[in-house]
Amino acid sequence: MLQQTQVKTVRERFYFPFLNKFPTLKSLAESPQQDVLKAWQGLGYYNRAANLHKSARLCKGRLPRTIDGLIALPGIGRNTAHAVAAFAYRQPVAVMEANLRRVLSRIFALENPSEAELWEKAQTLLDKRDPFDYNQAMMDIGSDVCTKRAPDCPVCPANSMCLGQASPESYPAPKQKKSVPIRKKNILVRRNRKGEFYATPRQGKFLNGLYHFVEIDGSLPPSKGQHLGAVRQQYSHFTLEAEIYLEPANSSGRDWHSLAQLKKLPMSMAEQKVLKLLSS
Repeated sequence: MLQQTQVKTVRERFYFPFLNKFPTLKSLAESPQQDVLKAWQGLGYYNRAANLHKSARLCKGRLPRTIDGLIALPGIGRNTAHAVAAFAYRQPVAVMEANLRRVLSRIFALENPSEAELWEKAQTLLDKRDPFDYNQAMMDIGSDVCTKRAPDCPVCPANSMCLGQASPESYPAPKQKKSVPIRKKNILVRRNRKGEFYATPRQGKFLNGLYHFVEIDGSLPPSKGQHLGAVRQQYSHFTLEAEIYLEPANSSGRDWHSLAQLKKLPMSMAEQKVLKLLSS
């Protein structure tokens, strides 16, 4: 949950409800993926939820205790494997999250460090006798003291060894922001005579498994249908701008759902905005 989402958001809205619903690896493994995606709804990057579900099934109720065993699980990279090893098993390994990259870059005055260089520096500083407290302390320094803007260098416990404290904003070198393309779509919400709506689960990497309405190119409005409004949704690599149309349909059966049923299905934030238009 913390790979792409802030701690405050995770703690207040997702962490405890998720644990209440899936208190053990076994309960998570035995749950349908649709339920896992629904509980993840709003966190984004839904492959994380799918990989978590796959990992729970592979673990058979017990996490591996080795770095290699953890990395072999779907969706677990080096940092997550090291975090589990350090915090759950007290193994003498360093972790490497976004705040720590900044702290290490400043301590060693590294403008454009490679991943290998950062990992080497992290392991050099590691307190192998107490990896739990050390890694937690380093992350706390990054989140509370050595912040991206206005770092509090005088109170930092690393100020006596920090090579970058004279100009901390220079480390690491600021990255130029990339322009985010806009994708214009028309979303067609098809409703049959029973008042059911057509929605199917997505296939592929993007929002895989989440239910969605029909999408077509947004350069021209559809020839039929009632215009309900528009939605805008920011994703990591593009911005969606979509006009929403309600279309009559004669079909029924599989993939047709009542409005109440739709609200129980896992859907992206864009589709949830469409549901609000339908509800109003």
